[in-house]
Amino acid sequence: MKPTSRNLIFGWLLLTPALVLLVGFTLFPTVATLWDSFHSTPRGRRAAVWVGGENYQTMLTDVVFWKAMSNTVLYAAVTIPASIVTALGMALLVNSRIRGRAFARLAFFTPTILPMVAVANIWMFFYAPDYGLIDQILRPFGLGGNNWLGSPDTALGALIVITIWKNAGFFMIFYLAALQQVPPVLIEAAKLEGASPLQRLRRVILPMIMPTTLFVAINAVIEAFRLVDHVMTMTRGGPDNSTQLLLYYIWQTGFGYWDTAYAAALTVVLLAILALIALVQFGWADRRIFYR
Repeated sequence: MKPTSRNLIFGWLLLTPALVLLVGFTLFPTVATLWDSFHSTPRGRRAAVWVGGENYQTMLTDVVFWKAMSNTVLYAAVTIPASIVTALGMALLVNSRIRGRAFARLAFFTPTILPMVAVANIWMFFYAPDYGLIDQILRPFGLGGNNWLGSPDTALGALIVITIWKNAGFFMIFYLAALQQVPPVLIEAAKLEGASPLQRLRRVILPMIMPTTLFVAINAVIEAFRLVDHVMTMTRGGPDNSTQLLLYYIWQTGFGYWDTAYAAALTVVLLAILALIALVQFGWADRRIFYR
């Protein structure tokens, strides 16, 4: 056997475990989900039959689906930029020479290591009407007695606050690592040119950490569209579907109502949305990101 052929076979053998996992846990489930979305849900001895686009037609008239979509878009539109900006602000703070910097880093990162269900239970205490921490703070100002999770006007906002609080510390770690890789000579040169701190941030720091911003943005999108723990623990989509998010609706449809075919169609829509967002992100990144 020629050395080139031997190296080729050896290379494919090294790739085989990763390929098996990729096909078994990503490609095959994706194709199977797409296939199931064009069939009916099997019931007992009645096998699934081909229904074409019937599940997608049902989706167009599904009021709960459109409510979940609007909630998810609003949730993502607020949590993604807010988490990124908060994380960057925290990273800039703990990267500077302040007293208690190590304690600040620990405090900012602590929410990240807490389990999702534990976070939900902590914030349920904060949001408890009358007895919760938030109402205790607001009561002296005559603003107590709020049912934060029980009112359609505030329930989704309450979940948004929790997500930002938990994700910002995680994203801060990546920004902190990126800030420490910015060459100090560039900062010093900007100072000598008379650039203000805001100008140094805009013209020097932000362009240098754009690859990290892309990475953080992708993770923020994933986090925004995969939230189900807090909804399941705290609101179960209520009140009046005000916290019904798309992924929770998929879980509810597939495992609560056992309509697996319709859940598959909803999953295809979710995957299509994520793919479109990824294309936009990478298309934007190719023109604006400089990789050292």
